[in-house]
Amino acid sequence: MSVAIGRFERRRMLGQGAQAEVWLSFDPRLEREVAIKLMKPAAQPDSGLVTQWLQEARSVSRLTHTNIVPVFEADVQDNQPYLVFEYVPGLTLAQQLAQHGALPPVQAVAVMQDVLAALVAAHASGVVHRDLKPSNVLLDRSGRARVMDFGIAARISQPTQAQDRVEVAGTPAYMAPEAVRGEPITPLMDVYSAGLLLGELLWGQPIRDKARLQQTLQKISIEPQAFPPDLMARLDDGLRSALLTATAVAVDQRYPSAQAFLDDLLVWSGQHKDSADSELPTPSGKTSSTLDFLLRRMRNKSDFPALSESIGRIQSMATSDKESINSVTNEILKDVALTNKLLRLVNSVHYSRGSSVGTVSRAVSLVGFNGIRNMALSLVLLEHMQDKANAHLLKEEFLRALMAGAIAAALCPTQTEGEDAFIGALFQNLGRMLSQFYFPEEALAVRQLVSAPRDPISEEAAATRVLGLSYEALGLGVCKAWGLPESIQRCVVKPTGTPPSLPIKDSQTRLRWSTRVANEMADAVLHTDARVVDVRLGQVAKTYGRALGMSTEQLNAATAVARKKLLELAQAMEITVRPDSLAAHLLDHKLDARQQEPASLVLDPEADTLNANALHATQVLTQPMPTQVSAEPTGAILTLTQPGTDSRAQTLTAGVQDITNAMVDDFKLSDVLRMIMEAMFRALDLHRIVFCMRDPRTDTLTGRFGLGAGVEAVVKQFNVPMRSNGTPDLFATICLKAADTLISDAADPRIVQRLPAWYIQAYNAPTFLVLPLVLKGKPFGLIYADMAHKGGLLVDEKELSLLRTLRNQAVMAFKQSA
Repeated sequence: MSVAIGRFERRRMLGQGAQAEVWLSFDPRLEREVAIKLMKPAAQPDSGLVTQWLQEARSVSRLTHTNIVPVFEADVQDNQPYLVFEYVPGLTLAQQLAQHGALPPVQAVAVMQDVLAALVAAHASGVVHRDLKPSNVLLDRSGRARVMDFGIAARISQPTQAQDRVEVAGTPAYMAPEAVRGEPITPLMDVYSAGLLLGELLWGQPIRDKARLQQTLQKISIEPQAFPPDLMARLDDGLRSALLTATAVAVDQRYPSAQAFLDDLLVWSGQHKDSADSELPTPSGKTSSTLDFLLRRMRNKSDFPALSESIGRIQSMATSDKESINSVTNEILKDVALTNKLLRLVNSVHYSRGSSVGTVSRAVSLVGFNGIRNMALSLVLLEHMQDKANAHLLKEEFLRALMAGAIAAALCPTQTEGEDAFIGALFQNLGRMLSQFYFPEEALAVRQLVSAPRDPISEEAAATRVLGLSYEALGLGVCKAWGLPESIQRCVVKPTGTPPSLPIKDSQTRLRWSTRVANEMADAVLHTDARVVDVRLGQVAKTYGRALGMSTEQLNAATAVARKKLLELAQAMEITVRPDSLAAHLLDHKLDARQQEPASLVLDPEADTLNANALHATQVLTQPMPTQVSAEPTGAILTLTQPGTDSRAQTLTAGVQDITNAMVDDFKLSDVLRMIMEAMFRALDLHRIVFCMRDPRTDTLTGRFGLGAGVEAVVKQFNVPMRSNGTPDLFATICLKAADTLISDAADPRIVQRLPAWYIQAYNAPTFLVLPLVLKGKPFGLIYADMAHKGGLLVDEKELSLLRTLRNQAVMAFKQSA
């Protein structure tokens, strides 16, 4: 045997088996190290077998994936076939297990996710490994698992082709029952082997006893694979179920694909991510995977960290037991654009409660924490995806997801279930939307593979080929990174297999199937020719109707309702698309857009809903306050300015109407007060606003709650004694005089001398406004508001009237609640 193999120089042997040797070699042409698998020479060379082997090798060489060791070349020398692989320094799983024993569950599952990702890519390309075992999986120096040695891989049998009994090939300790029986090759053989491999990683040694292998093979062809009782006892339900499902004897009870197996393990990892930190890393330092790689690429984009922070903050505030309506409202109000869009969305047909909503506080109390979270998540997702380079594609993807959400909501029997279905169906498209935004070139490549005129492949297969994992896996991984609830995570992973033939009773299972149905219907509406779209929708409805307990007519009716609601949602979110885009007809389906104006928040600004006997605000004065403060602009009774912007008056008016609607029914005083504060805060673009109430024991007005930057830390320091042995401070004087007062320059010495020390220390705003609340001639509360810059608070006559109406509504709310 010559030292060289073809043009390659052999350096040292890396390993050998019964059929081949593996050598570390050097490629002088490309000046790189490679691994060469050299088969033993055949006693009687068969040119037909060599040709078949080379054909299989060519099919394997087309596999490109981060978790597959690539084949560079294949050739024959002296009747010896050989394969040239990328040289990957590291340990095989067999070596890892021999040196260190079983892996902790989190690490074992992480390794298997890499292995299954490789199988998903191979199966998508029509290749079955047929010899998956620990010695054929490498852990590289970064800890990534990489599958190698597709040496006996075969093309997946086409269902239309008849196939006789095939040659039994593979390692008996890891073969599937149907492989033992010599049945046609399918990807589910690899799924079975992967299940045995996972069991071995968790147990530390082969699941099948090599000493009794022949008897074992005879049994497993008809009986379930037995796992060591001690192993099964120490695994949780999720891993036990995964092992048993992957190694089911009947293929129709097994995972239907490597992707389905991978999805289950991804869900399991998300549920056990906290325990990962406590487990020691593998010797090779396993810290990354395809998903980790993509997340790192996203983090290098300037927008992704902000998107992650926004979604994480929204999710945490909506699920925390400690959060109140006030804190959620305050968080949303920090983002003006989000606030305005959220209120438009609340008033759209999809969420409308019968009357317009003008404040976030009212929206939270009506829709609930989860409903507001869902709206905010969808809006933030859209807001961060306004990329001008491919905005039309992003909007098209978002509209398609929005359509799916609207359909899913319409399929649900209750409002609560509908909200969960809406966000679940929307986020089922997260991977595709993120890919379009962060990896536009790869997204284009995926679309080209899906729409190829010859041999098109599924989107899942295309994404796996291009990105290294499916859109679904990418979306699920990002959901986990954001800490989104399991209900959303489960919806991201579409249920696989044939839909149940009877109505689904379990709500979570029904939710998952509803989101799948909704997305298939949205796909049909978006991508099917208008002339046959109804036929396609009917096919989808027929497929899933029994599982959802709905007739075809009901499913089609739900889709029609959703298409009408989509226009309202798009208007509320200010989404426009190109007239020639696929999504354009979604916004023009038998609807006259001129008749679908979004619900208006603008009411009659002159309307006065208060009783004529209600307490009126102090009349506007131009003379000095009856104190030592002069009439100069530095300190004056609230005076008129030049007219402000219409939007300020509209926001105040919307607040007035919102509070009126709330007070018609049974209401909580705290809810009404929050709405009043929020309307003022948003309209005047205030820095902070604080509501104070009288403590009858001390006759002191004290801060109770507020809105604005850092208000939580200072609200309790607002303390105005109404009884004083000396001259009352400025706030006490304003309240005793019932004078609506604007201090435009708080640095004026005459003002400073009247400000209490606690205010100068904790607040010390350059401009502030005080609106006293008075009943029977006595102050019982006040509304304090300030600006961060001098002279920044100006109001015109209309705004002044509306401010007083809001303040009077607070008084009325106290009277009614008493």
